[in-house]
Amino acid sequence: MKWLYKLERKYGRFCIPNLMLYVVLTMLCVYAMTYIFGVPLVSYLGLSLPTLLSGQVWRLVTFIFIPPATSVIGLAFTLYFYYFVGSALENEWGSFEFNVYYLFGMVGAIIAALLSGYADNTYLNLSLFLAFAQLFPEERLMLFYLIPVKVKWLAYVDWVLFGLALVFGNWSTRAAALASLINFFIFFGPGFIQRMKQNRQYAATRKNWKRQMNQNDRFRHY
Repeated sequence: MKWLYKLERKYGRFCIPNLMLYVVLTMLCVYAMTYIFGVPLVSYLGLSLPTLLSGQVWRLVTFIFIPPATSVIGLAFTLYFYYFVGSALENEWGSFEFNVYYLFGMVGAIIAALLSGYADNTYLNLSLFLAFAQLFPEERLMLFYLIPVKVKWLAYVDWVLFGLALVFGNWSTRAAALASLINFFIFFGPGFIQRMKQNRQYAATRKNWKRQMNQNDRFRHY
């Protein structure tokens, strides 16, 4: 994407290498302070329109550091998964492009909060897996550390979650899910369109070839 190359030449020096490592470590610290030591940090980090209007602008960034409200084991699995997926995307794209993808996801969540009143980082992080699955569909992950499953099958589950959010979620959930999907298609939509064009060209070429072969067969019979 040419616009990304232009952005990187101009702003590449500002990118943060190993971004997901910092996000995951901060989530871990917030979890420890909130759920182990009883310091209610999460209440000061969430993204909502009333808090933004009251001047708490740090929430435009800090909402990405809110950890999932789960058990310690669930947290360990989730944070490792975030780091694994984020690192794989950064290795494939480079630090700058991954930073831009994550930043666009943040901007989408912020817009969703402004429109609906509230947004969190759930669908932002789910969109990371959509990107991972698009790049590595045949990669195998160990589900529950026991069952090898191809990433593309897990991606179908991710798409179902997005679909359920759009159909049955409240307006905040719908806005956050839609914003994350828009971010995904900004990056991968041009590739989809290009493949559709190539498939149509291939189908047209094959059709012409078959027609030519049929004509040749008729000539031979004469």
